[in-house]
Amino acid sequence: MGGQPAPASTYRYNEKPTYTTSNGAPVNNPHAFQRVGPMGPLLLQDFHLIDQLSHFDRERIPERVVHAKGAGAYGEFEVTHDISDITSIDMLLGVGKKTKCITRFSTVGGEKGSADTARDPRGFAIKFYTEEGNWDWVFNNTPIFFLRDPTNFPLFIHTQKRNPQTNLKDATMFWDYLSSHHESVHQLMHLFSDRGTPYSYRHMNGYSGHTTKWVKPDGSYVYTQIHLKTDQGIKTFNNEEASKMSADNPDWNTQDLFEAIQRGEHPSWTVYVQVLTPEQAKKFRWNVFDLTKVWPQGEVPLRPFGRLTLNRNPENYFAEIEQAAFSPSHLVPGVEPSADPVLQSRLFSYPDTHRHRLGVNYQQIPVNAPLHAFNPFQRDGGMAVNGNYGANPNYPSNYRPLTYKRVNPAAAKEEWVGRAVYDVFAEVNDDDYVQPKGLWEVLGRTPGQQDNFVHNVAVHLSGAHEATRNRTYEMFKKVDAGLGAKIQAATEKEVK
Repeated sequence: MGGQPAPASTYRYNEKPTYTTSNGAPVNNPHAFQRVGPMGPLLLQDFHLIDQLSHFDRERIPERVVHAKGAGAYGEFEVTHDISDITSIDMLLGVGKKTKCITRFSTVGGEKGSADTARDPRGFAIKFYTEEGNWDWVFNNTPIFFLRDPTNFPLFIHTQKRNPQTNLKDATMFWDYLSSHHESVHQLMHLFSDRGTPYSYRHMNGYSGHTTKWVKPDGSYVYTQIHLKTDQGIKTFNNEEASKMSADNPDWNTQDLFEAIQRGEHPSWTVYVQVLTPEQAKKFRWNVFDLTKVWPQGEVPLRPFGRLTLNRNPENYFAEIEQAAFSPSHLVPGVEPSADPVLQSRLFSYPDTHRHRLGVNYQQIPVNAPLHAFNPFQRDGGMAVNGNYGANPNYPSNYRPLTYKRVNPAAAKEEWVGRAVYDVFAEVNDDDYVQPKGLWEVLGRTPGQQDNFVHNVAVHLSGAHEATRNRTYEMFKKVDAGLGAKIQAATEKEVK
């Protein structure tokens, strides 16, 4: 770094750094511009002005297709319980071991300027800076999702965005898709309960949703799902409170997280894992690769193993939160993806969108950079800013010996044999309504929650076309006849 100035972030507020152009030349007056005489045209030679305008024109990078609106903070993960019997992941070995991380919360369907309190699932992504690479948990605040066939993902997201003709949010699009894909009804039970409008990011849980594999060096493995349970307690808005906050302060969740950490009220989550052996998974009633199903905790108990605490706000939102790039394919030795088809598609899609949004060298951006990395075979490209590995050969050279560390074999005891086929997940059947019905019954244990659910659906569904409304009533009647009838009655009262 010899001769290079200190990064702007190293200057303290009580210092007075010299203002310069982007190439470091001092500037006497940042408001001045060059022109011909006091009334004449501007001069193209005024680099400061042209550079300012050109940079301003390029300030915005593409927003995320999903999870566009978000907030984040730094923190740490601490191992609280010994789980060495089921994992060889270095970060999780040793009670008391701590790992630095950054977390980003977000809405899913909204754009960058949308309200924090909109009814929407919430993203809950964490990047752990481990000694063996960055490990990303790309979770949501619901344990399931709307779909289990990866080809449906872009189609579903289109229905949550804007009508291509009117450019407006469209209740008919929203419910037309969902009422034709009943595997989504379990997620709808979560989304239209009051948990669909969390009071704050600090007062919601996080879930892996997908099944992953924790693998031992001998190739043995277990299937796992991870839960983060808020230590602040679940707290939600009802539909009208969320709508009011959307108008009063659309950035409420962002503000709440930042100010809580600033006050020293550091939010935390207790972290659990559910575990199934391959033999147990084969006998399990529910397909462990089905993203629309939970593993009932009475059958697969939660096992505590850690605590996540957020204790530091970012210094610069764009650099540290907007440019943060999470992917379920960012893994470390000891963890592997399962055969969940939606997870498999995300392994490609997430890094692909980062390369589009941030550039091929997105992992050189400081917030994304691992603690240790050396890959001189991956060179050049836009914004290669880490020295580009200097004179190191860009191939395996006898003149530059490298160390290749042995890690666990990939799925050594898992074999897949079959023809290449076009497939869809199991067709919707009676099992797809069992867990949603169970959730409806759980809502009934808390006074007012079933009524709130019906009201929340009715307010939103009332804006859809009549045929779409009728299909939706029939879907909910398959969950519970009384539920469907209540939604129908409440919705038709709301129809204008």
